[in-house]
Amino acid sequence: MSSPENLEERLAVFIDHENVAIGARSVGLRFDPKPLMDALAERGRLIARKAYADWNLFREDRRGMVDANVELVEIPQRSDSVRKNAADIQMAVDAIELALTRDFVSTFVIVSGDSDFTPLVGKLRELNRRVIGVGVKGSTSAMLPGACDEFLFYDRLDGVQRLDGRSPAAPSDGAGRSGRGRSKKAASRRGGEAAAPAAGEGDLQALERLVTRTLSGLQGSSTDGVVLSSNLKRALLRKDPTFAEQDYGFRGFREMLHHLAEQKVLVLSEGTAQGDPQVEFAERSSGVDEAFDLLRRTVAELTEELGGDPPLSGLKDQVRKRQPGFSEKDLGYGGFLQFCKAAVARGVLQMDWEQEDEEYYLYVPEDAEG
Repeated sequence: MSSPENLEERLAVFIDHENVAIGARSVGLRFDPKPLMDALAERGRLIARKAYADWNLFREDRRGMVDANVELVEIPQRSDSVRKNAADIQMAVDAIELALTRDFVSTFVIVSGDSDFTPLVGKLRELNRRVIGVGVKGSTSAMLPGACDEFLFYDRLDGVQRLDGRSPAAPSDGAGRSGRGRSKKAASRRGGEAAAPAAGEGDLQALERLVTRTLSGLQGSSTDGVVLSSNLKRALLRKDPTFAEQDYGFRGFREMLHHLAEQKVLVLSEGTAQGDPQVEFAERSSGVDEAFDLLRRTVAELTEELGGDPPLSGLKDQVRKRQPGFSEKDLGYGGFLQFCKAAVARGVLQMDWEQEDEEYYLYVPEDAEG
């Protein structure tokens, strides 16, 4: 019988130090291996840690590496291009050798933003090894993240420090999103840019859709329909190796799932392993499908009447005109906006934010019409 230790992921870390150190400095950060090692320790046991560089050029970084128990692999001083090629080759050779001689190493961590390591990532995956890539967001090749099973951006890790010793500002790339701009006519509304009303609002809506669609696919492909949180996280990473719940304002994946459970999108129950709950869709009252259909029909009729997409304001009154006594709270939703978001997550409707009007607008997607 396998013990928990035998089931634990075993990681080998290979650091292209010149690449990540220079990349970090280019965005005002100091490359410190500790935040990286802390993040990797959450994913499994660190078996090997190696960093490759001409350490005479990075003397100020040596102490931090030694304190993090990283083995320093010296690349003799030569011309810049020859030295860089020598480091890349040595790192690739050592990684492949370890993969061929140490079956117990399940995951390889390639710390570099250099696209030259893409073939190495592919070969390691051919050898049935999981590969985590790590790079600095502004200096990582677009080819590398998609080749990995998971990709972490160093500048988003907890504990990363700027060169002046301050913590970097939280990433702001989730503050807005591409959407369907709003005006009086649907045609003009659906061609522009829309911003979320607050940081992450639109992204959370997109997150709900991503999670529900992924969960639906996993349930359909599973023989028993059981999906554990670890299965869901792996599937999300297969869709997008750069997926990180921190980008949506959550400290961890479990916190994200609990948020979705509070929004009555998901239900969490005890799984087969401690700390790995089963994830299911929330069971609503029997009238939820009829309510979603009522909402869809109301939006479709208003779109035709108005000659454009109807706003969220006043929509509940329009629903009640068609079905007196309607209440989303009877269906388990905390408010009408939450009910509409659940309809969006189910693919019944789409909902976009128009910054100029400070208003949500709803429309029926083409694949949900009829």
